[in-house]
Amino acid sequence: MARIDNSRAWRDLHSPSLEELEVLALDAYAHLPAAFRELTGEIVIQLAEFPTDEIMDDLSLETPFDLLGLFEGRGIAERWNPATGEGPNRVTLYRRAILDYWAENEETLGDIVNHVLIHEIGHHFGLSDDDMERIEADVA
Repeated sequence: MARIDNSRAWRDLHSPSLEELEVLALDAYAHLPAAFRELTGEIVIQLAEFPTDEIMDDLSLETPFDLLGLFEGRGIAERWNPATGEGPNRVTLYRRAILDYWAENEETLGDIVNHVLIHEIGHHFGLSDDDMERIEADVA
């Protein structure tokens, strides 16, 4: 039986590239509440396909798909004593793990990126899971 699907143009779509996912992440960050963004100070949001071998070893990960994102930097408790030559806080999102999670769950890609950003930043700035859930609800 022949059937034509006119609901979406999936045939010509590719998974988002690193650059496209970075644009989505930067847009998601820009739409987070201002008070939350102020916690981060100067922050770099970057994308990578997978965590490095060093990160895999440091976190004792079994597979590179085990990590959706990683915060690197100093939280509020550590800010009072900045180290010389230290760069800005950084969140790295891992494209392949995020796409794998997206394929296996009933969530939009934008919701997943929001969740990863909020949780990577929030945990390092002392926010509770309830606080982060409220922030996620506010940006939904």
